[in-house]
Amino acid sequence: MAGGGDPLRALLRAANALLQQRRYRAALAAIKGFRNGAVYGAKIRAPHALVMTFLFKSGSLREKLKSIAQATLTHSRNLAYFVFTYKGLLAAQTRLQGKKIPFHSFLAACIGGWLVFGDNNPINSQLIMYLLSRILFALARLAVQKGYIPQPRQDPFPLVVALVWGTVLWLFEYHRDTLQPSLQSSMTYLYEDSEVWHDLSDFLVYNKRTDSK
Repeated sequence: MAGGGDPLRALLRAANALLQQRRYRAALAAIKGFRNGAVYGAKIRAPHALVMTFLFKSGSLREKLKSIAQATLTHSRNLAYFVFTYKGLLAAQTRLQGKKIPFHSFLAACIGGWLVFGDNNPINSQLIMYLLSRILFALARLAVQKGYIPQPRQDPFPLVVALVWGTVLWLFEYHRDTLQPSLQSSMTYLYEDSEVWHDLSDFLVYNKRTDSK
């Protein structure tokens, strides 16, 4: 038994030695980025898909579970491909130019985003909207830090909140088709379904009656 373990220990030592080689660091970082992208994508998408599917989607249990699995796989795969592509292109640019500059990150991410997330589907759309909202906040903060716009005298967050909620409810009421489908479903549940009931059962217990009474 002890002898059978020697090749495995030798293989592990060789793998660990390889991981310490600085000349392979960029390639290894891309591989680990692929791994981390896959794991993170699954962690983020699985619970979200689980909740949204069972809250808003109809169909059999098998169909719901299949939908959750497909959404999780797509998000996990795309994020893994993107991180691998981004880090690979970043390393290639740094090697070609001899040093890393800020534009390298922008260009590598642009190419990776185009290749991996360019397909207009619900999962990619949700991810881009998630990023876009945070980018707008970050750019506003950066503009203040760089002195392009003056530091607000008061916290602008309440005004931003008012404008965001005012805009989204106006769009929902009068231009609903412009909103993303899952947001439409959420807002229909909150603002339209709350106006319909027949008795105490679908007033407090259920959202909608399942019988034909």
